[in-house]
Amino acid sequence: MNKMYHYTSVSKALDELNEKGFTYDFNINEADIVKNPSRYEIVHIYRYEGDSNPDDEAIVYGIKSISGKKGVYVAGFAANSVNEATEVLIQLTIKGRN
Repeated sequence: MNKMYHYTSVSKALDELNEKGFTYDFNINEADIVKNPSRYEIVHIYRYEGDSNPDDEAIVYGIKSISGKKGVYVAGFAANSVNEATEVLIQLTIKGRN
């Protein structure tokens, strides 16, 4: 992971990542991320905190596959919103810091 951008909202992050070519929706095919995490790199990451409700917190990942496909994955940040794909992305994020 090389870059972190700060956007005013999740929708702004998605719009600007789309302009940078991150057009694929990895949320739809998250099973491949779970099965083959080594095929993916997190290029951009942004954590959005809601103004008043913790349920409004989200993380937007800009992801690139080894095949060159670029897209986004949006995950909730609340403890009850973590799924298997989010766990894999968190590990990729941590691994990318080394």
